[in-house]
Amino acid sequence: MARVLILAWELTFPGCRSLKEKRATLRSLKDRLRQRFHVSVAETAHQDVLDRAELTVAFVASDGSQAEQIADKIDRLVQESPAAFVTTLRRERV
Repeated sequence: MARVLILAWELTFPGCRSLKEKRATLRSLKDRLRQRFHVSVAETAHQDVLDRAELTVAFVASDGSQAEQIADKIDRLVQESPAAFVTTLRRERV
């Protein structure tokens, strides 16, 4: 049975000096997620806040085990991003 998984991270950007800088950092991260995992990704909150963002990813996998493996890889990529720090992560299984 197919599974839909949604991951949402609250991110902070220490040292970020402008919205343009924050958006460039997010754009780079979103592009890497799309290219590597073929997922839907968007900034879903705090668009006009200089040092914060909520990044949300959604994808469909053929089963729950596969969905969790993919989610772990996606989370690792976000956690390892040098310019953004994860403050919270939320996972939803649909």
